[in-house]
Amino acid sequence: MSAFDPKSLIDLDVCVMNALELFMDPATEFPKPNLHQFKRPLVVGSGNAIATGKIIADSMDAVFADEGSYQGKLHALRGIDGVVLLSASGGKHAPEIARHVKGKNRRILLFTCNPSPLAKDDVDEVHVFPSRPEPYTYNTSTYMGMMMACMIPDPKAEAKKIVDHIRRVVDPTLKNWGKRLGDFDAFYLLVPEEFELIRIMFATKFVELFARRIARDVFTWEQSKHATTVVETPKELFIAFGRENTAFGRDRLNVPLPADCTFPGIMSVGYYVIGKLQAQKPAWFKESIAAFAERASKAFGQKIEPIVKFR
Repeated sequence: MSAFDPKSLIDLDVCVMNALELFMDPATEFPKPNLHQFKRPLVVGSGNAIATGKIIADSMDAVFADEGSYQGKLHALRGIDGVVLLSASGGKHAPEIARHVKGKNRRILLFTCNPSPLAKDDVDEVHVFPSRPEPYTYNTSTYMGMMMACMIPDPKAEAKKIVDHIRRVVDPTLKNWGKRLGDFDAFYLLVPEEFELIRIMFATKFVELFARRIARDVFTWEQSKHATTVVETPKELFIAFGRENTAFGRDRLNVPLPADCTFPGIMSVGYYVIGKLQAQKPAWFKESIAAFAERASKAFGQKIEPIVKFR
């Protein structure tokens, strides 16, 4: 750990741009897995992996589970004819899940970014998605790459469109707003109803970067009409994505989304804004991630580095 320099870590907004540049690269290749080979798949993942799985398979008659619930669902629910396992590393819980599923005679697809995943021997198909080196837990190029490959007909054009929007619209919006994200200690994110499934990804990212140092909630507009704002919080900022907020909170920031926005689009813009907040706050994550990686290595029995490189 002594050789690790926390200052070498990039903020999340830089990570977003790095990922989009990778996806625009003419040399970048995206796998095209066939989820529809299954009539009713069990989609399994941990943290934002299962959030990604829910987004990708939302239109299917799919069952969703995490590392703690997949066994019960696989046993109790009828009609599950295959498993889609999402794991950027292909390690940690993935080998255990794959072995269990293999024993139940279900065909299993692994979505990963690691060309040599630990779970490879117990799955039927391995689909390796493009990624860039990132600080541990960021999982930006990893899960966004899975969305791009599975949901977007032309990922390179989509990535360019998002980059252009961030540079032409999001950056000027933040610059001309007249206030600093870092001056606020609580955040309420408003997302359009069609992107309700992005809520967990935004909330998880706040937890990973800030833990309990910063309060945060993420709701859709319709959800916000209920009792989500009864108690007002000092120094709270309401950030609305894709729509002007004229109803909620006293301090407001409206962040436009790209035209015909996709899940990679709102993920990019949301993570980018969260990264700008990260840059204006103390370096809590950067100063803590090396020690956390050591603890996680012991917990999983697998070596975990503060910076993840799959290639």
